[in-house]
Amino acid sequence: MIDAKDVFEAFARHRGDAIVTTSGTVGRHWQDVSDNESRDVSLGSSMGQTTSAAFGLALGLPEEKVVLFDSEGALLMNLGVLASVAGKAPRNFYHFLLDNECYATTGGQPVPNGTGINYAGVAENIGYASAHHFDNLEDLVNNLEAIMGSSGPVFVSIKIKPEVENLPVGMRKRTRRRGRAETIDALQAELGIS
Repeated sequence: MIDAKDVFEAFARHRGDAIVTTSGTVGRHWQDVSDNESRDVSLGSSMGQTTSAAFGLALGLPEEKVVLFDSEGALLMNLGVLASVAGKAPRNFYHFLLDNECYATTGGQPVPNGTGINYAGVAENIGYASAHHFDNLEDLVNNLEAIMGSSGPVFVSIKIKPEVENLPVGMRKRTRRRGRAETIDALQAELGIS
């Protein structure tokens, strides 16, 4: 498995002027290495819709290279979009999937069948122009130039180390919330209204 930070540092050398789309945890690492923020598109917390959004961008801007850094948890929520990508075959679309086998943002819960899915195989069989899988940084580095020089749609699955950010929701410390009446009373007191 590879550190996500190392993936982005390696990719940055081959970005050129590509538009790079990210979301969630993935985006944080890209922001640390990007040298062209004006061509970065953060999709925020659009889990389940990242592929569709970046695919639409690639279709709308056919003269621009569009790179998506996706996560397996997000892709699994809308796996059917791969067929749409393959059907439209945008030559300018580069789909990188960072697979850590868990939902790191919400507490590290395992992704269903996380160790058993060959995402590159799925993309290849569904009709992407090419598909690759890497679990070794050196292999990835040695192939990035060729990948970015090929015609899309290209799919690149990369096994990364999980970086769990939170405890699962049920285990997090709960904060006390004021009720409606308490909120109104506090606001009235703040504004000097009786």
